[in-house]
Amino acid sequence: MAQQLGGQPLIVLAGGAQRTSGRDAQSMNITAGKAVAEAIRTTLGPRGMDKMLVDSSGTVVVTNDGATILAEMDIDHPAANMIVEVAKTQEDEVADGTTTAVVLAGEFLHQAETLLTQKLHPTTVTQGYRQAATKAKEILDGIATDVSKSDTEILEKIASTAMTGKGAESAKDLLSQLVVEAVTSVSDEDGIDLDNIRIKKAVGGAINESELVEGVLIQKERVQENMPYYIEDARVAIYGGKFEVRETELDSEVNVSDPAELQLFLDQEQQQLKDMVNKLVELKANVLFTDAGIHDVAQHFLAEAGILAVRRTKASDQKAIARATGARIVTNFDDIKETDLGHAGEVVQQDLGGDQHIFITDVKDAKAVTLILRGGTEHVVDEVERAIDDSLGVVRATIEDGKVVAGGGSPELEVALGVRDFAESVGGREQLAIEAFADAVEVIPRTLAENAGLDPIDSIVSLRSQHDGGNVSAGLNADTGDVIDMAEEGVYEPLRVKTQAIKSATEAAIMILRIDDVIAASDAPSGGQPSPEELEAMMGGMGGMGGMGGMGGMGGMMPGMM
Repeated sequence: MAQQLGGQPLIVLAGGAQRTSGRDAQSMNITAGKAVAEAIRTTLGPRGMDKMLVDSSGTVVVTNDGATILAEMDIDHPAANMIVEVAKTQEDEVADGTTTAVVLAGEFLHQAETLLTQKLHPTTVTQGYRQAATKAKEILDGIATDVSKSDTEILEKIASTAMTGKGAESAKDLLSQLVVEAVTSVSDEDGIDLDNIRIKKAVGGAINESELVEGVLIQKERVQENMPYYIEDARVAIYGGKFEVRETELDSEVNVSDPAELQLFLDQEQQQLKDMVNKLVELKANVLFTDAGIHDVAQHFLAEAGILAVRRTKASDQKAIARATGARIVTNFDDIKETDLGHAGEVVQQDLGGDQHIFITDVKDAKAVTLILRGGTEHVVDEVERAIDDSLGVVRATIEDGKVVAGGGSPELEVALGVRDFAESVGGREQLAIEAFADAVEVIPRTLAENAGLDPIDSIVSLRSQHDGGNVSAGLNADTGDVIDMAEEGVYEPLRVKTQAIKSATEAAIMILRIDDVIAASDAPSGGQPSPEELEAMMGGMGGMGGMGGMGGMGGMMPGMM
């Protein structure tokens, strides 16, 4: 970049730096954002397709979860990364609706591009988008219905909707029930901490053999075979330290001149360990978890006392056990007392998926639970876990907010109609941007129809007709192609999924539209920016990537951007 100063060029940027400005910069950024949205658009909805992601080491991931796909893709273009941030935000806030948010962002950019070619200023477009987003939130709030923690049936339907179209759909009725039980179990006056719901994957068996354990299981085994593998009416002690001979405060040296003195010294060490075990016996503790080692001699004494002991338990596992059983983690063994013990109906060592686990179950008012997910292959179990993560998030959001909307594209159609009516009252050039926003929101029901093999135009016309007639929960049945009442069908989504998707997608689109200059340093990763024409060609080539295996060589297909 150079400017004239006194007839001589003034060099501002370092050599090798690249600058793209004006319409070219806008076009390049918009096209990059659209490319990311187009890459995952075919995964949307109950009939969406899967993507196969293969990294440089050959690891394969098969999924249609938008957040997972974008996290695995090697995206380099800065504007494209802004769209990826939309998915990350949606995942963090609600755990579901990531594909919806990204597809909306891409369509907002697409509609804005048309307005920019008509010489509408980017500031006017962004102002219109902001007004439309505010109105969209009002409309969504107006059509939302109340739901409470006790409405188990609706909560299960919400969890089921989040699983629809994913690998867990074949057993969604059972899994939805398990998800709702898990979330309601860990819910308390402080809110819902999903960290208290642990997920264990077990390869082998069918998905519908998954189960919920009211308690905790950890991938450990008792330290000695002579210890009992099953404890009924367990009294659990958790010790955050070494169950070994206590070390002196200062470095010391013991000089032994007689074998009897050595034996006396060893006997003293054994007595220390026996005293520690005796203290547990006095407290009637019969299960011990430590986060460090257990002396070999102590293991013998513990086994003689009938105590099941587990060593080197992770801090996260100790916290989960404490929350499940009501135990308190003790760091000074001398201070342990009966009130520090936790209680469980049973503690047992069992095999799970080929590995030994300690099950701490049958706990009263469990505040930590474990979902055991089963499946025929590792890929199946991984996809079930992703579906469960989404379901846990939406059930939590529903309980926290107490608001739901119907699914099947019905809220987007209602927003589009309401925003168009709002545009007529605004006037000015912003009206064009608000109308473009309404057109963009309809991309969700249109994509649902396309992914189901239906005619999108006929589907949109039928949906508009129903919504114009006052049926605010009319949505698209992807299996039959009919327009049905989604509320009656039991297809619900949390209000937060929709409001957050529109909010984050709008903000990302506005940020990209406000950029009119891209200055890339010579050593920047995205230094070799493709032209808008090249980006368009790349994006066009991604349209056929809906099926499984479509993402395999993406890194090579999109140089400079991905």
